[in-house]
Amino acid sequence: MSSTVDANVLFYASNTADLLHRPARTLLERLAAGPEIVYLFWPTLMGYLRLVTHPAILPRPLPTAEAMRNVEALLDRPHVRAPGEVDGFWPTFRSVAGERTSGNDVPDAHLATLMRQHGVRIIYTRDRDFRRFDGLEARDPFA
Repeated sequence: MSSTVDANVLFYASNTADLLHRPARTLLERLAAGPEIVYLFWPTLMGYLRLVTHPAILPRPLPTAEAMRNVEALLDRPHVRAPGEVDGFWPTFRSVAGERTSGNDVPDAHLATLMRQHGVRIIYTRDRDFRRFDGLEARDPFA
């Protein structure tokens, strides 16, 4: 069964000073080892790059080149996919997001829509907001 991770898991896996570093790193190592297909959606990867290179978020942000190498190391795995939006994205987004999605929920609905379009049901995340999307299983790897 395929799965994906949210940017927060990638962030914790790179932030060695955080208490959640070890469990996040262990999860990523397990997923990176395969053989199950892992989807890393572009909004997640871009969010990761934004977070780990930002000096207002980390006292010692990663150099951009190092953060990009981290992404490439995952994308180079034969069982990792990084798809984007496909035909029908907007109607699917409208269905997933509903009429009340706004503000900070929009990126979550975007990711949930990509998951639905690519048949991914499981997301590893600390973000409880993903539980509101029908058909998705949000697993907190830190619980």
